[in-house]
Amino acid sequence: MARVLLFGALADVAGWRERDIAGDSVEALRATLCADERLAERLGRPGLMTVVNQVIVRGNPPVGPDDEVAFAPPVSGG
Repeated sequence: MARVLLFGALADVAGWRERDIAGDSVEALRATLCADERLAERLGRPGLMTVVNQVIVRGNPPVGPDDEVAFAPPVSGG
């Protein structure tokens, strides 16, 4: 199982920040998370960042049981 981290409003909506979830790709993990309708809406928003092992990724890379996958809302700086 991959270690999944949620940040910002995603963690607030889910009620948790860190959890082990089964899945062999980013999209498989996202599909599991989307079983919660509140999370599904947030995960579908543009600008969501997906980070695998502390590297921002795009698309649907594979993940293994020792990987850490984080989902975070867009951020702005200044």
